[in-house]
Amino acid sequence: MSHGKIYDVSEWAKTHPGGDLPLLNLAGQEVTDAFLAYHPPNVWENAPKKFFNGYYLQDYTVSEVSKDYRKLLFEFTNLGLFEQKGHVTFLTMCSIVVLLIFSLIGVLYCENMLIHLLCGGLMGILWIQSGWIGHDSGHYQVMSTKKFTRFAQVLSGNCLAGISIAWWKRNHNAHHIACNSLEFDPDLQHMPFFVVSSKFFNSLTSRYYDRKLNFDSVTRFLVSYQHCSFYLVMCFARINLFAQSFLLLFSNKKVHNRGQEILGISLFWIWYPLLVLCLPTWGERAMFVFASFSITGIQHVQFCLNHFSSSVYVGTPIGNDWFQTQTSGTLNITCSEWMDWFHGGLQFQIEHHLFPRLPRVQLRKVSPFVKDLCKKHGLNYDTASFLKANELTLRTLRNAALQARDLTSPVPKNLLWEAINTHG
Repeated sequence: MSHGKIYDVSEWAKTHPGGDLPLLNLAGQEVTDAFLAYHPPNVWENAPKKFFNGYYLQDYTVSEVSKDYRKLLFEFTNLGLFEQKGHVTFLTMCSIVVLLIFSLIGVLYCENMLIHLLCGGLMGILWIQSGWIGHDSGHYQVMSTKKFTRFAQVLSGNCLAGISIAWWKRNHNAHHIACNSLEFDPDLQHMPFFVVSSKFFNSLTSRYYDRKLNFDSVTRFLVSYQHCSFYLVMCFARINLFAQSFLLLFSNKKVHNRGQEILGISLFWIWYPLLVLCLPTWGERAMFVFASFSITGIQHVQFCLNHFSSSVYVGTPIGNDWFQTQTSGTLNITCSEWMDWFHGGLQFQIEHHLFPRLPRVQLRKVSPFVKDLCKKHGLNYDTASFLKANELTLRTLRNAALQARDLTSPVPKNLLWEAINTHG
């Protein structure tokens, strides 16, 4: 339901450019704010007409928060902020080319072990920069045309980083729509390694993965020390992204341009292993891979900081309190303007969640307006420094870990668990 009208998108959901999950997760709800946030004006005016079934929502009203949010959205649109993208993508592409060239030269033409280690780190920085392009292009057109945007997506994501842009869009759209829902938001579903709330101890069912998240003895053991293992796991978190990409591309789910996606991933798994094999010893090869993975782990940490310590809930995401849900489940990172390149727009996560199509170069400009709107309606506008955000995240993980160690609510234990927790 949008603008008080009822639409039937049942048959069209599978071909929805943003995937079927946003439509399914908000089915039967009033979703005007979410619809406006995610779509440009030409879609606002034209697309819904063919799905309107002639029925209207009774007693349709708009909250004061939604009125102010829409007013702000329309003002940003009229100012052309959604079209003013700057040169971020071009500069990021240039940095990726430079990083790739230096990494290739260091591996192929240098024999120094420290140079090879440095090249692994450069490869990790390259993957971080490709991640920013993938993130941005999943929300709006980063190049002059849709075809060029698609080329940039597959090149920077699939070919250079080994991550399927189709998986990224499916996962990320589900996250935005169901921000911090323990059942619907895949960015909080990291069992058996992490949980951010004791509510996971009840073995919730993931509506994203369509399976039960079992809190068994192995999970309890890993979660009990999650605040200690957090950064180590983040060093290898990229493995999960590789796996999720393969699982989606070779599943029976609808994937747009599946052939392109698989081809791009295949190219990555040709050139990257060959580059690693060019190193002289297995020790240096392992060192190169670890350096590239662990440096990229910084970005995985950044993804966690924005949401792990924020409020969470169990249940279906609600479409008619878009502004409240996005602000309550999100944390901004305070930083100087010269550090914006490091955070890739994630430092203004509240603004990004409220206006996902807004280019990242505009996020700092609109931040004061969002802050004023939160103040007007008594809503949280949470911010923290990068170090403080890490502290808050570790505190959240530690609190859940200590609750998991509570043996008054036991789950079936294994011998390892019994041995570690034996006292006396």
